[in-house]
Amino acid sequence: MRPMEGMRVIALEHAVAGPLCTRHLVDLGAEVIKIERPGDGDFARAYDDFVDGISSIFIWLNRGKRSVTLDIKQPDARAAMDALIAGADVLVQNLAPGAAARLGLTHAALQAVNPKLVVCDISGYGESGPFVQKKAYDLLIQAESGLISVTGTADEPSRVGISIADIATGMYAMTGILSALLRRSRTGEGSNVKVAMLDAVAEWMTYPMLRHAYAGSAQPRMPTSHPAIAPYGAHRTKDGQVIMGLQNEREWATFCTKVLGRPETQTDPLFADMARRRANREALTALIEDFFSDKTSAEVSALLDQAGIANGRLNEPIDAWNHVQFKARDRWREIGTAAGRVRALLPPATFTDQEAAMGDVPSVGQHTDQVLTELGFTAQRIAAMRAAHAA
Repeated sequence: MRPMEGMRVIALEHAVAGPLCTRHLVDLGAEVIKIERPGDGDFARAYDDFVDGISSIFIWLNRGKRSVTLDIKQPDARAAMDALIAGADVLVQNLAPGAAARLGLTHAALQAVNPKLVVCDISGYGESGPFVQKKAYDLLIQAESGLISVTGTADEPSRVGISIADIATGMYAMTGILSALLRRSRTGEGSNVKVAMLDAVAEWMTYPMLRHAYAGSAQPRMPTSHPAIAPYGAHRTKDGQVIMGLQNEREWATFCTKVLGRPETQTDPLFADMARRRANREALTALIEDFFSDKTSAEVSALLDQAGIANGRLNEPIDAWNHVQFKARDRWREIGTAAGRVRALLPPATFTDQEAAMGDVPSVGQHTDQVLTELGFTAQRIAAMRAAHAA
């Protein structure tokens, strides 16, 4: 039995943050009913067409869910929504600011319908303050949180190349929901979990904020290097680059002795401790790259492995797709889509006695008739709802 088997989650979601949260819940065994707009559905379905005409982002975030199209502003559709909520364990929503309140879908309003319901509200900037009505997209949160200021090159800041603000928010939402369900198992009471995108990324930005606030120095942008550790990052070789990092003085001594073959470098006044290596990073990088200059990346990696020094390759996404570790550990599965079978990675958290659900990706409204029938709606009523564009 999967951890969330037998639990029903209603998802009023779009884009990334909400869908990522509920996709992890469905992988854990929950029944997730995704409420979409009649017609186009979740606008993430149209983000791209990279996977045989289907959005890669939608495939990633929505496997295993049941898609129901409802215009809940219409009476019959709202009746269906209320019936779903009455029998649900969790409601997740990441609608536009104020939309849930206008629709009567706040935790306070829903307590009367289902006092055991866990309601998770995902917002951009929280539910109070001067930014409460501002729309929040991943790029904007990366900018407002200061993340972009510490990412990129010395000359130009850069957005992180994935939707990291959405991802952070979705993961905190999932953690909050699981915690609320654990609490409910002890008290019998539902609760309201609130996660703001700005808060999620600010949590991850604590180190550079502390540095700037207390030391008065902004964290410099260092594309692959680390602002506090040296050597750390990309180092040129004969035919490319190797990524490596040394965390402490023991590793530094090992690197000087077993990799460079120059034990005296360990006590060189320029490099004798982390502070001096950090201050003399350019000279240190030049020394290391001079040693690597007649060696291939594979040869350097082998040297580092033999010495127990952490290192890696600067891979492209396709290299990660074909990574030997995923194949060796049987991490790939196949899931169904309207265009056929596609590969999908198992979730990071694994269990010894069970596997993630790994269901198929739904088409828009694929399960509308099925779910409405389960709620007791007749075929005639469902047909009338379709005619009125309520479903």
